[in-house]
Amino acid sequence: MLGDDAELTAAVLAAQDGDEDAFRAVYRAVQPRLLGYIRTLVGEPDAEDVASEAWLQIARDLDRFSGDADRFRGWAARIARNRSLDHLRMRSRRPAIGGDETELTGRPAESDTAGDAMEALDTDRTMSLIAQLPQDQAEAVVLRVVVGLDAKSAAQTLGKRPGAVRTAAHRGLKRLAELLSEHQPDTPRPAAVPPAPAGGFPPRPVAAPAPAPVAGPRPAVRP
Repeated sequence: MLGDDAELTAAVLAAQDGDEDAFRAVYRAVQPRLLGYIRTLVGEPDAEDVASEAWLQIARDLDRFSGDADRFRGWAARIARNRSLDHLRMRSRRPAIGGDETELTGRPAESDTAGDAMEALDTDRTMSLIAQLPQDQAEAVVLRVVVGLDAKSAAQTLGKRPGAVRTAAHRGLKRLAELLSEHQPDTPRPAAVPPAPAGGFPPRPVAAPAPAPVAGPRPAVRP
């Protein structure tokens, strides 16, 4: 697994020069998050197949790519999204994109507790909760938080303005925080103390004092 953007950038350049090991390293670094994004679009049963189609195109068009690690993730996400939409069209289904981006005028907060909470969750549970969001919010959250794209790259992937993507991600994270709180295990409550009776609790019984030892006859002392 590649540790940082510099390593991913170097691996992409090496893969463009025909280094198969470098391409495998790129795949291992990008595939898990890319697959998570595809799941939000086509669902679990078809995600692996669509991801395979996306990687075939990535390998075929790799020579045409130019840029650093963040640009590569955005480029790969656009390919994955296009393959996902093609797959949905073949199934005569379209993703239900909710809301008009012109309505997304709220300003996102600098941080959100949902982002921290997501890091503590396993991938399957996280993606199952994200799948409950409206489609536009789900895509924005996955691209920004899971795939790790900045707002500009995510906006290019979705064909929207960066501000609209930031706001959709913010709204999605806010709703995700609510879902997380609903799915937290209930905290056990302390046992209730029974109320005192009207006349108060009866006094505790006082233990009777132990009887004093009875002195026996003193033994005779011989002269």
